[in-house]
Amino acid sequence: MSDFSITRRSVLSGAALLLASTALPTIGWAQEPKKGGRLTVAADSEPRNLNPAIVASNGVFFISSKIVEPLAEADYEGKDGLSPRLAVSWEGSEDGKSATFKLREGVTWHDGKPFTSADVAFSALQIWKPLQNLGRVVFKDLEAVETPDEHTAVFKFAKPTPFQLIRNALPALTSVVPKHIYENGKIEENPANAAPVGTGPFKFAEYKAGQYYRLTRNDSYWGKSEPYLDEIVYLVLPDRSAAANALEAEQIQLAAFSAVPLADLARIAKVPGLKVVTKGYEGLTYQLVVEINHRRKELADLKVRQAIAHAIDKDFVVKTVFLGYAETASGPVPKNDKQFYTAEVPAYAFDVAKANALLDEAGYKRGADGTRFKLKLLPAPYFNETKQFGDYLRQALAAIGIDAELVNNDSAAHIKAVYTDHAFDLAVGPPVFRGDPAISTTILAQSGIPDGVPFSNQGGYKNAGIDALIAKAAGTLDTKARTDLYKEFQKKVAEDLPFINVADWTFISVANESVGNIADNPRWAVSNWADAWVAK
Repeated sequence: MSDFSITRRSVLSGAALLLASTALPTIGWAQEPKKGGRLTVAADSEPRNLNPAIVASNGVFFISSKIVEPLAEADYEGKDGLSPRLAVSWEGSEDGKSATFKLREGVTWHDGKPFTSADVAFSALQIWKPLQNLGRVVFKDLEAVETPDEHTAVFKFAKPTPFQLIRNALPALTSVVPKHIYENGKIEENPANAAPVGTGPFKFAEYKAGQYYRLTRNDSYWGKSEPYLDEIVYLVLPDRSAAANALEAEQIQLAAFSAVPLADLARIAKVPGLKVVTKGYEGLTYQLVVEINHRRKELADLKVRQAIAHAIDKDFVVKTVFLGYAETASGPVPKNDKQFYTAEVPAYAFDVAKANALLDEAGYKRGADGTRFKLKLLPAPYFNETKQFGDYLRQALAAIGIDAELVNNDSAAHIKAVYTDHAFDLAVGPPVFRGDPAISTTILAQSGIPDGVPFSNQGGYKNAGIDALIAKAAGTLDTKARTDLYKEFQKKVAEDLPFINVADWTFISVANESVGNIADNPRWAVSNWADAWVAK
């Protein structure tokens, strides 16, 4: 489609007209991808910084992954669970001090300039290592990137770095941006952060605040016949119920990241022409975690933490809060991670009598009003489910004599209270498991994390044994030995309960049946959608 300005109303009416005028039978259409057309998608947030090399988050990836590409993407069938993107192969050295990437040839940036190894070197050294929220962990010992030719990048590390970690980090942490656009001036203030230039199947076209983002087809994409779509339009619909209504009215064709409330799914699954898809998020598992401030005397007592764990009915939480769209958690690695998960950890069955007995043993007897002590409980405001679990947890704690005062803050106030000011006793957090415990999982138990780092151990917990395990795994090159260390980490965390894992959940997509190639990789919602299409 040609570049033209569109209004919110024209987006809605255009999408509805497209769908209404091209309705097809629900059987047989998926066999043959079609070229052209617009995919209109619900967006419940408006990230202003769309540079995924700086901000590696799902909200940014949802839009920018179609524009800016990583070295590799997650794959259900690919070698090591990956498929090539800007890199076509990768190999680590035996000493763990280098990793070599062979890069794809014939790739151009959206402005026509050639993509080369210089872009990879620049992105790694100037952005991923010093600036990216998660790259600071994976690339902390990266000291140089050699570029012997335009299609080879050799990462050099000052200390042995497990190639398993680097490989697991490729989809989320290696978005490559153009050196020629970012090399002058302050990277964080570059205008391209708001209007990215990439190598992906779609180009950034325009953004209207409060209305939409629009991406257009990259006719020079290296993917040959791809992309199929002419345009992707992200319609800003912050109210989840609005996404459900827009789908039914055929004003949008796709709502990802559970934009349709779980309570509406049973009804919407029966709407003719719509489909509910539960696949495509296995690489984006969120974890419902009770964060604990160990500075509080009562919570520094393991028996109290065990009592709280026994007071939580995880099955009830999955069925009632998540309406069955989640799994009970046993520890800090989700069950759907085949690489690291182990079930051989201590378990805490729902047992109110045992919880009360543990609190009695710890010396916290009930007072005349039945209360043992009071706590301040801060549920994270990001999801309905985290807030609902906060309400449930307050009731569960009341059953064992703990009076929890609920404190509900907006996002900024919650981040400050929990991760900077430590003004909490218990908090409900939704950290993301990103395919390797070293990326945003061990940080929940590791001591010495600076104040102000979100989704990290800000509860003052310190365990020399767990810290030693984390440090040892960070330098263990053998894949099996490293995996075994993280299984031991899971056991130690479940034993000592620096935090309590309650449930693991992914997301749901709801789409019009005219949309093809949905959920064909474990990070589908944040992948490039080059092969997505709409029936015409």
